[in-house]
Amino acid sequence: MPTPLADTPVHVITGFLGAGKSSLIHHLLAHKPTGERWAVVINEFGRVGIDQAMFDADDDLIVEALPGGCLCCQQAVVLRATLVRLLRRHRPDRLIIEPSGLGHPAGLLDLLRDEGFADALDIRGVVAVLDPRRLDDARAMAHETFLDQLRMADAVALTMTDLASTRQTAAARHWLEGFWPPRRWVREAPYGRLPSELLLSAEPGVGEAVATPSSHHHTASMQRGVSSEPGRRTPVLEPGNALGHASLGWRWHPRDRFDRHALETRLASLPTMLRVKGVFHTDRGWLFYNRASGAAEIRPSVWRHDSRLELLGEPDDMPDATSLERSLTACLETRR
Repeated sequence: MPTPLADTPVHVITGFLGAGKSSLIHHLLAHKPTGERWAVVINEFGRVGIDQAMFDADDDLIVEALPGGCLCCQQAVVLRATLVRLLRRHRPDRLIIEPSGLGHPAGLLDLLRDEGFADALDIRGVVAVLDPRRLDDARAMAHETFLDQLRMADAVALTMTDLASTRQTAAARHWLEGFWPPRRWVREAPYGRLPSELLLSAEPGVGEAVATPSSHHHTASMQRGVSSEPGRRTPVLEPGNALGHASLGWRWHPRDRFDRHALETRLASLPTMLRVKGVFHTDRGWLFYNRASGAAEIRPSVWRHDSRLELLGEPDDMPDATSLERSLTACLETRR
């Protein structure tokens, strides 16, 4: 009887139409370690399925095309069946999924993280592919799917930088710096040439400077090799202190789920002078929480990587980190 599959690395490569997703995947495939078997799942919005023909399948590369519709909604049932078959029949060492350029990847990540795949898949992150010239396109900037693909990405590869101007590339970097939670990395990838080690390392981002919840307030950038990843019901605390202000930041495992009412009650009890930002996986979906000057904004969030909380304030106003972490853990649902 075959050994059950466990922790197959999964990479989601998303991005708007024509951003260069297929070129980036081709580059990654060219650096596939010898002897590894990879699977690539491609979703095209059209029904003919042209992109599949761009990849040469063989014994070490399985290519599946799901044309017509979006993996995140219309094709969700088909995707589930395709993944089950791929994993059982081919047992790939790595899985790459390319959603349609018009598809919203939130539903895809929810599917990949549900209990049916919880032990079999290890989601290594979402890389959004961005052509910097798109930021000069008013139609793209008004398109919610275009914006959400970037908002929920863990990292961003700037493609077409050989065609974009220096100003456009710099503007894209500056725009992405304003995102919260921060992206793990933003790298230029002309012709799709993204350094393969960013995805193929045991932990994505090894050796890269990583933006953590409180990174803008640290005196030095934290490194991925220093900052650990959260386990189930075991958050990672990342404190900071600079320029006369203190910060407390936590990250929780993406499968940890908060009781929304209990969480909101606990956050509301924090001292009003604190700046509070967070993104949380709750029993009522993923939520963004933002409190400034005592007024809180709560709205749905497209972020799917992990739950995060950041507190900023005067050192004397900061709560005890151990006590706060204990009370926040009490807001988590029991393990499902």
